[in-house]
Amino acid sequence: MSDQPHRSRKPGKPYRRPQKDPVRLLAFEALRAVDERDAYANLVLPPLLRKAREKEGPDKFDGRDAALATELVYGTLRRQGTYDAVISACVDRPLREVDPPVLDVLSLGVHQLLGTRIPTHAAVSATVDLARVVLGDGRAKFVNAVLRKVAAHDLDEWIERVAPPYEDDPEDHLAVVHSHPRWVVSALWDSLGGGRAGIEDLLAADNERPEVTLVARPGRATTEELLREEAAVAGRWSPYAVRLSEGGEPGAVDAVREGRAGVQDEGSQLVALALAAAPVDGSDALWLDGCAGPGGKAALLAALAAERGAALLASEKQPHRAGLVAKALAGNPGPYQVIAADGTRPAWRPGSFDRVLMDVPCTGLGALRRRPEARWRRRPEDLDGFGPLQRGLLRTALDSVRVGGVVGYATCSPHLAETRAVVSDVLKQYPETELIDARPLLPGVPALGDGPDVQLWPHLHGTDAMYLALIRKTG
Repeated sequence: MSDQPHRSRKPGKPYRRPQKDPVRLLAFEALRAVDERDAYANLVLPPLLRKAREKEGPDKFDGRDAALATELVYGTLRRQGTYDAVISACVDRPLREVDPPVLDVLSLGVHQLLGTRIPTHAAVSATVDLARVVLGDGRAKFVNAVLRKVAAHDLDEWIERVAPPYEDDPEDHLAVVHSHPRWVVSALWDSLGGGRAGIEDLLAADNERPEVTLVARPGRATTEELLREEAAVAGRWSPYAVRLSEGGEPGAVDAVREGRAGVQDEGSQLVALALAAAPVDGSDALWLDGCAGPGGKAALLAALAAERGAALLASEKQPHRAGLVAKALAGNPGPYQVIAADGTRPAWRPGSFDRVLMDVPCTGLGALRRRPEARWRRRPEDLDGFGPLQRGLLRTALDSVRVGGVVGYATCSPHLAETRAVVSDVLKQYPETELIDARPLLPGVPALGDGPDVQLWPHLHGTDAMYLALIRKTG
């Protein structure tokens, strides 16, 4: 058995064992988890990196290895649509007939060829070695043949070949060029409005690696403390935000480890801050976060409430997510309570609260920078599932706030069916309400549109595409 490889090789060509590259093996393993288990890369990758460091040792799997593995995984997922179009042009069968593990190896190779500065010969050789390790010699030959076809052209040349002209089909052109499903391109364009430049900028921003943003929880940490960290710069809009430039590791920050600060997108911070700043008539003693998991907004709201002597009730339907909320709020200086409860079947009396935040479950189309795989999982019909839940939760929020109090309806999706359509439909059933102009409550933030609601955008604000409508109950 030991000399079997020599019988299959060509005369004069010695057999070369494939090189086991831990970085590419890790990237492949992460992509398989995303494909097979519907896992999210941001949840799968950290434990894989820890395991690799333990196995290979810190000297062998250093920061550059982790950075390359991260780039291979996220880059491949972000550009999957473009790469699928390229691979389709290089194989003699429909992509659905290519085994998923083979397609993952091919996609990793195509990303190295078209999306990184790795030299062509190194990208092909390393990917073929990976294929031999995880797929076997036979399918490795197929991978080698396809990658050599891909390597004949650079990314711009491939896009010229595989994307339909913009003039013939604008949405399909943008879908291939910017690697988004066509229906997502259409939905984002409808919400954004305007011409070609804006939607191109938005789609391009979705494919950029987002910065890590921290929040200094009021009364527990300060931005000055966080800014003393290496690679830290002030946030753009939130007075509590600090951004970590590339390479910054939040787990290395004392305040984050101690729960006095957290990782939170600046758009998420702005939603909580706007609700807290909205004027209410009368008392301001009891606040509700009705969809609190995993706890970022709840922790900021609880800290802001504590500064005013107010209390926060944080409610989350799923018990394990309620546990995350409790962890995020632990140590808050003011009174708070965390409960596991269904927001559509409230565990509190109507009219109990002065301020209510309802950050509803949604398609997540506003956070495609952070979860690039979500764009390929979502379907237009998903909107039909979320719509009744979103409307039900907004009705609960309006029932739960007292007259003179304020509700914030928020969602991390810019899709009009999840934003303005929900608010418009529900407010028809609640005539004794009024929309508050949210724009003045986000001081210094530009390009907030015509109001009174607010839509944030990655390409305009450097945030996730958070939506916020503020509603006062008048009777």
